[in-house]
Amino acid sequence: MPMTVAPLKALQAEALGARLPPLLVAADRVASTVAQGVHGRRRVGQGDSFWQFRHFVQGDPLARIDWRQSAKSGRGAPEGWFVRETEWEAAQTVSLWRDASASMRWRSRRVPVDKQERAELLLLALASLLLRGGERVMLMRPDARSISHRAGLDRLATELPLLMDEQGLPPQVRLPRHGTVVLFSDFLSPLEAIQATLGRFAAAPVTGHLLQVLDPAEAVLPYQGRIRFRGVEKDGDTLIPRVESVRDTYARRLHAQQAEIARLCGAVGFSFSVHHTDQAPETALLALYEALAPT
Repeated sequence: MPMTVAPLKALQAEALGARLPPLLVAADRVASTVAQGVHGRRRVGQGDSFWQFRHFVQGDPLARIDWRQSAKSGRGAPEGWFVRETEWEAAQTVSLWRDASASMRWRSRRVPVDKQERAELLLLALASLLLRGGERVMLMRPDARSISHRAGLDRLATELPLLMDEQGLPPQVRLPRHGTVVLFSDFLSPLEAIQATLGRFAAAPVTGHLLQVLDPAEAVLPYQGRIRFRGVEKDGDTLIPRVESVRDTYARRLHAQQAEIARLCGAVGFSFSVHHTDQAPETALLALYEALAPT
């Protein structure tokens, strides 16, 4: 009998979860390396404008629990506890997302990791670095809760397999107003879809950064001769008799896609950069962290 969708996704999540301990170690190492050369992003002031209630998480001071709201939940401690969150705290929340579509699981023979693995490493390393600087971070998924202490990084990593977005674009979820989002993807989706996503973020309103993660073979198309390219997202196969004859055209189209994404980002206050999986993750993380620095 064919496996149903739900068990299949559960197995995929379990397989990804099995990699989390070494992934966390690697992410923390990358973050530690970058942290030595940057200053923290902690900003002073707390603000007092109420924004929302959120669930209590380990590490929150007990003095911040809203006992009246918690009593309404009808649940025991600490599951039923709620913390009052202010507008300033909401503005400091960085929401993170990585693409889980089929194209992200492709890699060439030149590199040992696929694009999704590198995106996950950079996402967790960025989260570790931001938490060191006093920021709050959360995954971009329904019912996600932010964390504010490095002790919560394990929970963030555990939730990462739940980001099963296979459309190549982030889900429509409620985000903290005036916060920041960081998206990790190959961004090979149609430009119209990317523009619509950025427009939705601008209306939230939030700002942020798009990091395009590409395999080096996608950047330079190094193949020679007759090659059959197999589509990984139901887009069919393509047989090219002489790949070298289309290399320049391919490069122009890729650069045009990147230039237009950068233009769309700039129009709504976002930034955009490109990372290849054969490059050091520390380099990408440092550039990304600096791009998020408050002006």
